[in-house]
Order: sequence, then C-alpha cells, then structure tokens
Amino acid sequence: MPSSLSSPSRSRSLISVALLGLGASLTLGAGCGGGDGACGTNGASDDGLLASAGGVVLTFGGLASGLNNDCPAADAPAGVTSLTIEGTQTDGSGAITLCISRPDKLATQTLALGPDAVSSDVRLIDLGGSSNGCTFAQDTTRIPTGTVAAAGLCGNGSDAAGFELVVNGATSLTRTCGQTVDTVGVTLVGSVAVHPM
Repeated sequence: MPSSLSSPSRSRSLISVALLGLGASLTLGAGCGGGDGACGTNGASDDGLLASAGGVVLTFGGLASGLNNDCPAADAPAGVTSLTIEGTQTDGSGAITLCISRPDKLATQTLALGPDAVSSDVRLIDLGGSSNGCTFAQDTTRIPTGTVAAAGLCGNGSDAAGFELVVNGATSLTRTCGQTVDTVGVTLVGSVAVHPM
C-alpha cells in the first residue's frame, strides 16, 4: 500500500508550502540595500568618515539615525519619512548632520550629496570640528558635492541592525586659527556604521 506522504497531492502541497516560504523570504529581503539583502553595518567602522585636506583630518563616528521627518520629500510615497543622521568628531570637538529625504531610494541606489532638495537627495546640514589648534565650520557659501550610498539598509533606516553608509564627497570649511580665518576645501569620504537612535 503506497504511503500518503508520497501521493501526488501531498507532494504538490509540500512544494506549495516551500514556495510560499521562499516567496516570503524574498519579500522580506527586498527592502534591504546591499548585495546579499542582509540588514546591518557589514562590519563598517564606527568612526570611518573623514573630512580631510593637506594636514587637516577630522574623523567622524558614532553615527545615529532617526526617522525625524526633518527634510521631507514632496514626492515621497506614503509611509516614507526622511532620515536624519548625526555623528560626532572622534578626534576633536565637532559634529556632522546629514538629512536623507528618501531613505527608500538610498536602500537601492547611489544618491547625490548637496545643500538642498533641489540639487540633492542627501543634504549636508552641518559639518564642523577642530584640529591642530584651529576650528572648522561648514562654509555655506560653497556647495557640497558627491555621492552617498548604503548597504544593509532596511526599514528605511529604522532597523535595529543599522546599516553601512558610504560617502564620497567634497565641501569647504571655514578655518579659524586665532585671528586668521580662511577657507579650506576638504574631501568627505568613508565607509561608516550607522545605528538607529
């Protein structure tokens, strides 16, 4: 007598359940950036973002993100809230703030870095620090440029696993050393871990 486990209808049921489980896994992974669909920082350094130029290095880390809706996009789909990322200078007394209008896009593509919603999806809100006895502040008369990408970004940046932020940009800082004030162009480059607030 043949077993009921080997019957054609039982086999179809098992295959259907397996395919249903596979479909659910693919759907859950679809919202995550990065090559393998896994959420998380991918081992990125906690202090891997550098603003630097000849002899000046400002290192930023401790990046934390929040769905604060500080820079909402007019074209954002329902349920998408802008993402604010804040960090501190680890080798001085400074800070960095970025705002991403469409974190749903950051999960799947490289976005432009800039000063406002007209020219960019990622805004450099604030950048400043200290080094070599001088202080540095963002020069708002010069436009930041470059790109920002992410890997392992899930839940539009709210997932507890965090994500990896990859920045490749440039901007200008006002340098103050005692009575001397000038402007210095810096690259803003690095791969850094971002954790939810």
